[in-house]
Amino acid sequence: MRYKKITAVLAAALLVSAAGCNADGKAPADDTAEVLADIHNISRIEDGTILHAWCWSFDTVRENLPDIAAAGYTAVQVSPVNAVIEGGNGGMQLMGKGKWYYQYQPTDWTVGNYQLGTEEQFRQMCEEAENYGISVIVDVVPNHTAGDISAVSDSLISAAGGLEKLYHSTYTKRIVNYSSRIECTSYSLSGLPDVNTENPAFQDYFIAYLNRLIEDGADGFRYDTAKHIALPDDPQSDPDLPNNFWERVTTEITDAPNIFNYGEVLQGDNDRIEQYLDAIGHTTASDYGKLLRGYLIGEMLNAKLLTGFQVGDSENVVTWVESHDNYTDGSSAALDDSKILRGWAVIAAQGGGTPLFFDRPYGATGYDRWGSMNRIGAAGSPLYKDPAVSAVNRFRTAMRGESTELTNCAENAALLINRGSRGVVIVNSKALKDLEISAPTSLPDGTYTDRGGMNGTFTVADGTLTGSLAKGSIAVLYNDGYTEPKALPSVSADTDTFTIDGTLGITLHLTGADSGTYTLDGSEAAYTDGDTLTLPAGTKELKLSASSPDGTSVMTYYFTERQTVPAGAEISFTKPAEWGGTIYAYIYNESGSSLRKNSVWPGEEMTLTDDGSYSYTLAEEWDSALVIFSDGKNQYPAAMEPGLDLAEGMSYSVPG
Repeated sequence: MRYKKITAVLAAALLVSAAGCNADGKAPADDTAEVLADIHNISRIEDGTILHAWCWSFDTVRENLPDIAAAGYTAVQVSPVNAVIEGGNGGMQLMGKGKWYYQYQPTDWTVGNYQLGTEEQFRQMCEEAENYGISVIVDVVPNHTAGDISAVSDSLISAAGGLEKLYHSTYTKRIVNYSSRIECTSYSLSGLPDVNTENPAFQDYFIAYLNRLIEDGADGFRYDTAKHIALPDDPQSDPDLPNNFWERVTTEITDAPNIFNYGEVLQGDNDRIEQYLDAIGHTTASDYGKLLRGYLIGEMLNAKLLTGFQVGDSENVVTWVESHDNYTDGSSAALDDSKILRGWAVIAAQGGGTPLFFDRPYGATGYDRWGSMNRIGAAGSPLYKDPAVSAVNRFRTAMRGESTELTNCAENAALLINRGSRGVVIVNSKALKDLEISAPTSLPDGTYTDRGGMNGTFTVADGTLTGSLAKGSIAVLYNDGYTEPKALPSVSADTDTFTIDGTLGITLHLTGADSGTYTLDGSEAAYTDGDTLTLPAGTKELKLSASSPDGTSVMTYYFTERQTVPAGAEISFTKPAEWGGTIYAYIYNESGSSLRKNSVWPGEEMTLTDDGSYSYTLAEEWDSALVIFSDGKNQYPAAMEPGLDLAEGMSYSVPG
C-alpha cells in the first residue's frame, strides 16, 4: 500500500487516537512528523481493518470518513466503479426497480457509473480518504460483461479487437462441471458472457483502467470471481494465448509492489486457492466465514477449530463474518447484530488475516435484506461504528506484531483471543447466559476496563484473569497502547418507513453537539435533539449533520412516493406479431422482506380483447409493483431486467 500523505493535522490526530500509539504505549506528541510516522507503522492494509461500504455512493463514503476513521478502520472497500448496465430505467433500489448486481455487469472499464457517482466524485472521495489515512480498495470485475452485449461500449469492443476477441469462443456455454478447469475459466458464469482475459489487447485495456483508478487514488483491488480466470498452468482456451492475466495485472500496474490485491476465490469445486494466493497475493477465506457463522448460530466458539483460516498455512487472506454474496443469497440470514459483533471480535482481534466488515443496508436484518430504505448510494447500518466494533478495530492495530493464541474457558462457553502479553478479547458465545470468567493469562497484574463498554472491569492477579461477561457480549481488554477514541456527534431520524404516502412525520435526534443542521431537498435549517419534522409529499432526500471539536457526522435518508394500484384495476399489453397467442402477466414486488407475486412464473394468463390487445384485472391491491409480459418463451422486459412500473389503466407494448 502506498503511504498516505496527511494534509490535515486534525484528521491525522483523529486516526492516531482511533488506531494506536508508539511502541512504548504512549500517544505520540501532536507533531506532524511523529503523527505521520505512527500512521505509517500501521498503514499496511493487512495490519488494519476494512469497511465494505457496500453500495454506498462515493459522496456518501466521503461524507462519512470522519466516522469511518473514528471507528478505527484503516481501509474502505467500494462497490464496482466501472460503467454498468443501466437497468430499471435508472432505478436506484438495491432490489426492485434497479438492482445492486448491475454493478457486476460491466459495459466498459471506465471510472464512474450512474449508481455510485462520477470519476470526479471518486477522485474527491480518494483525496479525502487520504486526509484521514484511509486506504481505498476498489472491487473490479474483469471476468465478464453485462449479459446484454448490445449495451457493451463500442470503445471496449474496438480495443479488444472485435466481439470475437473480447470473449472466449465458449462464452455463451454455461458452466456445468465445476471440476473442469477449462469450463470454470472460459464458460459463462450465471449467463454472463465470459471475457477472453488472455487476449493481450483486453489486458492492455484493463490495466489502463486499473492505472486510471490508481491515479485517481485507489490503493488496492478486490478481483471479483477470480476463480474463473485462468492460472498460468490451467488449460489454455486458445493455444496461442498464454494464461498470463494474473502476472500482468499484478506486476504491470503503477506502483505494483505497494498495491493490495486480493481475489474472490470461493473454496470448493476445484478452487486451487493456494495457487491463486501465489498468483494474486491474497484471496478470500470463505470456508472460515462459513465455519464461523455455523459456530455463532450454534453458540459454540471452539478455540481449536477456529485457529487458522483453512487456506493452507497462509494468513494472506481477507476474512469476514459475512460477505455481500452470502448476505444477498440469504445464507447468513440467521445472524443478528449480536452475532455479527461477536463474529467480528473473533476475526478482527486476531493478528492474522485482513478482516472485512460487510455493512448491511440501513434498517436491514437477515430476514429483510434490502432494509427500510432499499436504496443504492445510501449509508448502511450504523453497526459498523458500534462502540464494540470500534474497540476491536483499535485493539487490532494497537496489538500489531503480537502473537495470537485462542483458548476457551467457562466450560468452553467463552472464547479468548490472547495477543501476547498485552491484551485479550473475550467473546461470550451464549446469547442468554452471563459468564464468570477465570482463565490463565500472561497479562500484567492490574485492572482492565472493557474498552467496548459492554462489560465492566476485569482483574488480573498472579496470572489469572477474572471478571463477569454479560450474555452475548464481548470484552476488549488492554492498557498498554490504549488511547481514548474521539467522540463524534451522532445524528439520526426516528422512522421505520421511507415511503411517503401524503406526508410523513419524523423525529430528529442528535447527541454530542448542541445543535445540528437538516437539509430537506436543498433547504437548510437548524435543529436540536427531539425536534419533529413533517416531510411533504414528494420529498426525495433529507440530510442531517452535526459538528463538534472532534469532527462532523452526516447521514442522508432517501424517500420514495407510494405508488398504489387498487384491486380491480386493469392493464393491457399489445404483443409483437412473432409472439405466441397465449400471453401472461407476471406481477411482483421484491423490495420487501420476501418476494410477493401474483403467481408462479410466467404469471397469470391475460385475456385477448376485440382490438387484439390483451387485458388483465388485478385481484389485489399492489404497492410499488412491477410487471413482466411473456408468452412462455419470449418476455418483455428481457431476462435479468426488472419489470415495468405497474400503473392503473396503463397500456404496455414492446418498443419499436
